[in-house]
Amino acid sequence: MGRTRKEQQKDFVMRTSIKALLASTLLAAGLAATPAFAQEEAASDFTVTGNVAAVTDYRFRGISLSGGDFAVQGSIGVSHSSGFYVGAWASSLEDSPVYGSTELDVYGGWTGEVTSGLTFDGGLLYYVYPNGDVGKANVYEPYASLSAGVGPATAKVGVAYAWKQDSLGGDDNLYVYGELSGAIPETPISLSAHLGYTDGALSPKLLTGESTKGGFDYNVGATYNVTDKLAVGVSYVGVDGASIDSFSNDAVVGTIKLSF
Repeated sequence: MGRTRKEQQKDFVMRTSIKALLASTLLAAGLAATPAFAQEEAASDFTVTGNVAAVTDYRFRGISLSGGDFAVQGSIGVSHSSGFYVGAWASSLEDSPVYGSTELDVYGGWTGEVTSGLTFDGGLLYYVYPNGDVGKANVYEPYASLSAGVGPATAKVGVAYAWKQDSLGGDDNLYVYGELSGAIPETPISLSAHLGYTDGALSPKLLTGESTKGGFDYNVGATYNVTDKLAVGVSYVGVDGASIDSFSNDAVVGTIKLSF
């Protein structure tokens, strides 16, 4: 016996209602999932890195800023997939009226491959001494560098220039440098070498009491990666100018660093 028209209409309405309910349920689920997916995708564009370290002597361009003593250091940075980044680095210092006992470096810039195999990095660094009591100490310093692979190693050349500022005695300062680094294949050991030249207010010759400007600093070192997060290193550091104990004398510096 055939179904009546009324029964057929009732079935059609029921099927249509079920389809509409399924469609609305799927749409609601999709709308609920979309923001989470978008947030996850957006979050993945950012990377947060940091480390804490202990060094037997904080050497800045060959000069000790910790009085030849142990220093605690750390950093945190946020980078975006576009290449832009911001961050901060800090270290304990030898306590002094001008600089206090802490250095805080705040920086921001951009890094990326500008042509095949050649990477540019440039930005602005602000050296801050939050607990210094005497005079002006903070310094602005723009920087730029280029790096490229050379066989199994990476070569880097860079420049940093601080324009005339009260904290530099009304003078400016130019720093140029070159670096070579690389890992020894199939070992947890990497090697590095650095040569820099300072001309201006922060010249090691001026800082050590000599009358002429300019001066080189250099270091060679090795790092042993205990794990992918923990590393220990040692380097030999030298600088031009008069040799002053715990300030500008040649030194062996040890480092232990934990990254996260």
